[in-house]
Amino acid sequence: MPPKRNPRKLNKLQLKTLTLLQELARLPDMATPNQETGDVTITAFPPPHGNHFHMGPYIVLGRDATGLRNEAVWRALNRKALAYGTFPIAITLTPAGLEYETGLKDEILHGADH
Repeated sequence: MPPKRNPRKLNKLQLKTLTLLQELARLPDMATPNQETGDVTITAFPPPHGNHFHMGPYIVLGRDATGLRNEAVWRALNRKALAYGTFPIAITLTPAGLEYETGLKDEILHGADH
């Protein structure tokens, strides 16, 4: 039987935010992994550039990133054991948060051409 899609019942904003956090966790200048626990702490967020921002090789539209600065989204990810942290300073993704399949990567991470 295939795995259930969105088993923790995240809403669209939570899914978008988790997608962005997963990508930020891959960027060494934005995140620090903990080798013992498998957690990754994100301590920096890209600065806005007009109506978008650059994140590694991607461009993210501001409208898709509103959850990064939304305390309620951070709390929801915490309740669902996908992340924890101190809003708005740093957020840590758990291994479950890093592996969670959001299905939105191709929808909100756009290839950069500049």
